[in-house]
Amino acid sequence: MLPESVQRVTNSYLSAVDDALPGVIEGLYLVGSTALDDFQPGVSDVDFIAVTSAPIDIEAELALSSVHARVGADPDLPALQGPYVTFDDLRASPARAAEGPFHHDGSLETGRQGRSPVEWVTLARHGICLRGPQPSALDIATDLDELADWTLNNLDRYWAVWANRSRGATPTAMAMLTDWGVAWGVLGVSRLHYTLATGEITSKTGAGYHAREAFGFRWTKIVNEALRCRAHPPGPPESMEAAMERRAEATDFMDFAIEAARSKRRAPVPNPDQDD
Repeated sequence: MLPESVQRVTNSYLSAVDDALPGVIEGLYLVGSTALDDFQPGVSDVDFIAVTSAPIDIEAELALSSVHARVGADPDLPALQGPYVTFDDLRASPARAAEGPFHHDGSLETGRQGRSPVEWVTLARHGICLRGPQPSALDIATDLDELADWTLNNLDRYWAVWANRSRGATPTAMAMLTDWGVAWGVLGVSRLHYTLATGEITSKTGAGYHAREAFGFRWTKIVNEALRCRAHPPGPPESMEAAMERRAEATDFMDFAIEAARSKRRAPVPNPDQDD
C-alpha cells in the first residue's frame, strides 16, 4: 500500500497529464524513498521515472510544465521529482541516455538529472509500477561497475566538497547547523558507502542503520542524531552552541565515511544478482 499522500499526488498527476498529453505517458514508476520504504510525510518528495512514447518536444514540455504547476499548487500534496525517459533509454547505460526534462523544486528543467545508475538500479530492483510493464520485464541496464564509478565520482565531486564547505563561513556551513543539513550530510555519505560495499541501493534511514553497524561506537551518537533529524520536519536548533558542536561532529563523520567509502571501491563490487 502506498502512503495516502503519495497515492493522491500520483493519481492527480496521471489524471492531469493524460488530459494534457493523451497517450504520452506509457510508464510511471516510483523510486527513491517511496520505493525503498522510507517515505517520511511532510519531509520526503515523491521520486518518479516517467516513460514517454517518444522523446519530449518543446510543445509537450510546455504542457508538462503546466501539468506540474497544476499538481504542485496543492500545498497538502508532496512534491514530485523525476525525469522523463523512454523505454530505450532504460535498456541502455544511463551514460548514453539523451538529455531530457526533469522536474525538481517546482520547475521543469532539461539536462541529465535523474539519469544515473542509481535511478536505473533502484528502478530495476525496487521500483513501484503505477503504469506500464513491471520493472522486471523492462531489461533495465544495471552495470554494477558503472554504479560504483558513478558513486565514487559523486563522493569526490559533491560530498567531499560539501564536507569541506561545512567548515567556514559558507551557505553549506549554515545549512549544517540545521536538522536538515545533518541528516543530509551524515546519511548521504552513508548511502554511498553502503552502495560501494554491497553493490545495492538503500534509503537514508537504511544508510543510518548500515553506518551504525559499519563504523562502530565512535560514530553512533551523530548517526542516531541524523536518523532523528531524518524522521522530523526541519526545525531550528535548540541552541547555537549545540548546533555548532553537532556540525563539527557531523563534518568529521563525513570525512571519515568518505574515506572509508573510497577504500571500498578499491575492491571489486559484489554482484548480488549473480549466483556464487
